[in-house]
Amino acid sequence: MTSSTALLTDRYELTMLDAALADGSYARESVFEVFGRRLPLGRRYGVVGGTGRLLELIGRFRFGDAELEWLRREHVVSAETLDWLADYRFTGTITGYREGEVYFPGSPILTVEAPFGEGVILETLVLSVLNYDSAIATAASRMVHAAGDRPIAEMGSRRANEDAAVAATRAAYIAGFAASSNLEAGRVWGIPTMGTAAHAFTLLHDTEEEAFRSQIAAMGVGTTLLVDTYDVKTGIETAVRVAGPKLGGIRLDSGDLPKLVGKVRAQLDSLGATGTKITVTNDLDEYAIAALSASPVDNYGVGTSLVTGSGAPASGMVYKLVAYRNESGDWVPVAKNSDGKASIGGRKVPVRHLDSAGIATSEVVHIVTRRPPRDAGRELLVTLMSGGEADASFLGPDGVKAARAHHRRAIEELPEEAFRLGAGDPALTTLFV
Repeated sequence: MTSSTALLTDRYELTMLDAALADGSYARESVFEVFGRRLPLGRRYGVVGGTGRLLELIGRFRFGDAELEWLRREHVVSAETLDWLADYRFTGTITGYREGEVYFPGSPILTVEAPFGEGVILETLVLSVLNYDSAIATAASRMVHAAGDRPIAEMGSRRANEDAAVAATRAAYIAGFAASSNLEAGRVWGIPTMGTAAHAFTLLHDTEEEAFRSQIAAMGVGTTLLVDTYDVKTGIETAVRVAGPKLGGIRLDSGDLPKLVGKVRAQLDSLGATGTKITVTNDLDEYAIAALSASPVDNYGVGTSLVTGSGAPASGMVYKLVAYRNESGDWVPVAKNSDGKASIGGRKVPVRHLDSAGIATSEVVHIVTRRPPRDAGRELLVTLMSGGEADASFLGPDGVKAARAHHRRAIEELPEEAFRLGAGDPALTTLFV
């Protein structure tokens, strides 16, 4: 990963800046807003992910000598714009939903207030982070709910590029996953890591028993043995004979899991290994996890479906200019009116309304000009960055822990229909007033 994030953007961001610098409009105070017009695949709620990562990346959005020289050589922008970029620092304000918060169509998830030139060139970076991380967090949240009180581990690194794998692990942990196989995610974000052995370790040894004895010698009887390299029934017999009835766990990575898990539990119990846990890791998603709800599974491991957003690898969020300040000092709302892609102009204050039991009933978005509204609901916007400086409470491992805790609280507010896995309407209606 490069130290500068300035070229993680699209060319047209800089060519817009080039023209705005030439005509003077670059300095006009502006408000950009991130929102999604709809939820992916008919899902009933979304989860905001990636905010803490984004704030750190914006902090590194600098045009150094290498970036400027490349732009000069490729004739991307004028010499005057290159001079402006050399001194670029984001100095504006960013407000938004807390990371881990739930959102709905039209929710103003993130708002960037800055001179046009400063804000416009952040578009691609903002969307690349929020679109992916929120998709993963949303899929992960659905999986966690389907699993009930059974922990889920993230195991998808080999199904994503190296940077996306770490981002996905972070988003999944915020949404409630218990641990990850990814060590870099553990190092950078403080996420618990786990893992024992793969089929290759069993195949390396002359017999399955030799492999099990080797793993137990290294990790103790509390380890989890992978028992389906050859025959599951024989593998379990061997595992318990080698480790004894105190064997920590066995893992199943193949087979018809709803049928197999019951047989495995019965076999383990018959061998006296009543405390041995069963972990399943065979191409799971939220639907497969829900189908196993009546089976005696103790832990899940999810890979491909997690890092691909369980069929929705992007959240469909957009970054639009919604207001600017005119020469009189008044905010002027602006909006796109394209067919099927309309936006709603104006600076906004979103509030979530709750009933007497603390369950959310609607999301009300107030369009404001000068003063914020008085509303008894839960206000959703927090200040993430002020004067170009990020609020440290949202950064690093501590920020991840805070986002995870906030997600638990936000999920508890949702009505029960929000957790149905079948396609349906959003759980809350977003009202603009």
